[in-house]
Amino acid sequence: MESLIDDLQELEDPDYDQKEAYIAYFEALRDAFVEEDRTELIRRWAQVDRRWMRITAPIQIGHPLEYYEDHYKKAVALEWDVRLSNPLNQNAQKTYQRVSMMFETLFGNHEALHVKKSVLSNLKRIQLYIGRPALFYAAEFNGLFSAQVVPNDENVSTELGKKVFAFSDNILDSLRSKPFLKIQKEVFGQAFMDKERELVFHHADIWHQVYEVTTIGHEFGHILWMDSDTELVMNKSGVFKNIEEFKATTGGLVSFFMDEDESLVEYVFADTIKRAVGLIAWMKTGEVEPYYCEGLIHLSGLFESGVLHFDEKLHIDMSHERYVALKEWYIKTYKSLAEHYLEKRDAKVFLEIFALKKGDFYLPQNKEVENFVAYYWALHQDMGRDIDESVKRADWI
Repeated sequence: MESLIDDLQELEDPDYDQKEAYIAYFEALRDAFVEEDRTELIRRWAQVDRRWMRITAPIQIGHPLEYYEDHYKKAVALEWDVRLSNPLNQNAQKTYQRVSMMFETLFGNHEALHVKKSVLSNLKRIQLYIGRPALFYAAEFNGLFSAQVVPNDENVSTELGKKVFAFSDNILDSLRSKPFLKIQKEVFGQAFMDKERELVFHHADIWHQVYEVTTIGHEFGHILWMDSDTELVMNKSGVFKNIEEFKATTGGLVSFFMDEDESLVEYVFADTIKRAVGLIAWMKTGEVEPYYCEGLIHLSGLFESGVLHFDEKLHIDMSHERYVALKEWYIKTYKSLAEHYLEKRDAKVFLEIFALKKGDFYLPQNKEVENFVAYYWALHQDMGRDIDESVKRADWI
């Protein structure tokens, strides 16, 4: 680290004038890594985040930021990466406008005005970086680059806002390179999958707009309804993240429902269905339990609104009537969740409306959803990696 700092001292940064910001950041990192007094660590790492927030150039460093595997100490993973932003793809203004409008509308006349002020300030100050990971180091190379909002330190964010990272080109490349699987055809049907492949392979412009609604909207959604101590107070039962991921995704969806783009409706609708079902595959992967629980809550809404029905086979109804019913469920559920956050009630209370831990894993409260989850999990075990030889990639490329 000292050598790196010395090297940077000898260089110039005429394009972005961020030399001193980078050096100050690496000095803070050095000081955090060598600190031996455990009582000083929170202060040291908060200083790392403060210095990091002042780096706004396209070359972004992702220092140890968050870690899902540790449910108790909330430690960070030993991972580090360098991210390159695409200067031609930095605009998510529509999502910002949608999310801000939705939040102000639903907040209404609630008395927690300091929360409203803090959230709107954080939304306004978001630094958005859309690009690719360039260099990646980790203890285990199982990171799934999709999107991220950081830092997690709400005190730092109150001072300096947040950064949102999105790796849309990576995700699209990944979708195009993944094999076609038997389980997808078995569960969703050929017509449903053909529609998705048409989008992925032939309509990248529309796919990126859907990504902005669902994934960048998800990251904006994390910021909403949060006070400086919300996670601390709501995490008494240790399951805050198990509703927070649902809150984030649904924030993006509800903001879209309240300001729809007709040309995207069917794609956002289909993406919501496919994501909810696919998350069942994480049932026994403890590191990403929050996403599995998120999927169970989405599935509850999809079945309750009649979009999905299961009788030994999944039936999908994407009619306008079912879409309207699903929107109503999401808006009603999200309003209830927002109130839960403003009152800072234990996350477990909301989670257990939809899912209970039975043994080692959460299972849905709704019996039809539980039957489908059991079916999909068994199918995933049986054919989750089997290639669908009936479809040729060459026909789509």
